[in-house]
Amino acid sequence: MSNKSVDITFQELPGDLEALKSLPEAAMSTPFETAALTVAALCVYPKNRDEAIKMLEYLKGPAGVSEYEKQFIRDRFMDKDYVPRSFFKGAVPGNDYTPDKPFVITISENPYSYQDQGYAKLYLRSGGADSERPIQLRQAKDGKWYMWEQFLLSDIRKPESSNPWA
Repeated sequence: MSNKSVDITFQELPGDLEALKSLPEAAMSTPFETAALTVAALCVYPKNRDEAIKMLEYLKGPAGVSEYEKQFIRDRFMDKDYVPRSFFKGAVPGNDYTPDKPFVITISENPYSYQDQGYAKLYLRSGGADSERPIQLRQAKDGKWYMWEQFLLSDIRKPESSNPWA
């Protein structure tokens, strides 16, 4: 395997489950599509927690979202609603993580991304972090790739507007 990167573009970010399902990426035929949709779903969380969880439930497929995961997501969003936006091109601390439009996300694989049969570990670059963040996806019997585990909500640099010294 090579170090392939895939850009996925959204003209608009889906605001609810039906909008997410209407996107071509909702076919979830590649792990890259599911990874991009996961970021889009996390972007909904600050505005509508319940809808974001419904979207994540859809993306997790047979595994569903556990109570632990719901609590983890809730904790990570305390005063940090900008983290998922940071994965889109143009979103950096200096512009308070305001992404360029259309919304473009780059997802990468490396030689170890497919070490385990039926799983893919992909990586996303945040405009506020020095290292890429991993997301693991799992292929189900139906051939679709579902979100298995995400490590996208780690701390990143704060937006410039929250810096009391600048």
